[in-house]
Amino acid sequence: MRRLQTAKRNGAGASGQGGRSGVLSLLRVRPLPGDPTRGTLIAGGAVIACALGRAGITARKREGDGASPRGVFRLRGGFYRPDRFPVRPVSALPLRATRPDDGWCDAPQDRRYNRPIRLPSTAASAEQLWRDDGLYDLVIDLDYNRGPIRPGRGSAIFLHIARSGYRPTEGCVALKPADLLRLLRRLGPRTRMKIGR
Repeated sequence: MRRLQTAKRNGAGASGQGGRSGVLSLLRVRPLPGDPTRGTLIAGGAVIACALGRAGITARKREGDGASPRGVFRLRGGFYRPDRFPVRPVSALPLRATRPDDGWCDAPQDRRYNRPIRLPSTAASAEQLWRDDGLYDLVIDLDYNRGPIRPGRGSAIFLHIARSGYRPTEGCVALKPADLLRLLRRLGPRTRMKIGR
């Protein structure tokens, strides 16, 4: 999908799209008609293609259901893989470099569920953040099910790098690397992401 408009340099003030700093206050993610696994992310004046969960968007997210959660989420910060991005990506969000032993617990019965952990771990199940496929080379934590954490309601919901052809995610929102890097420059602690219409 081609970019329909370019983002305004100074945001849109009181419209909720940004302020004088250019930092966006709201991102909107909407599915494409006829294909719930693909969508558009609207960021100020830019419309960006994105991948969604293989089960579309749901208001009743469960662990392993493959759906992206409906709702409005703040951006907690994120991480980047330093061997793929030797220079820290530019963003007002806090970003840290990942390590090969970084993981994320996705075992609902574990007390560390939906939290970052070190690998190897005693957790029954965990995602590895240092991946060969590049999907987590650059990641933003969408603050889904983080406070309070509800066992079984879903874990590791991120904004991350898309597979080729925008193939579906396991419940995240994913962008092309260049689009994610550009977007990061306009995100800050007050930015929110709204998933679903």
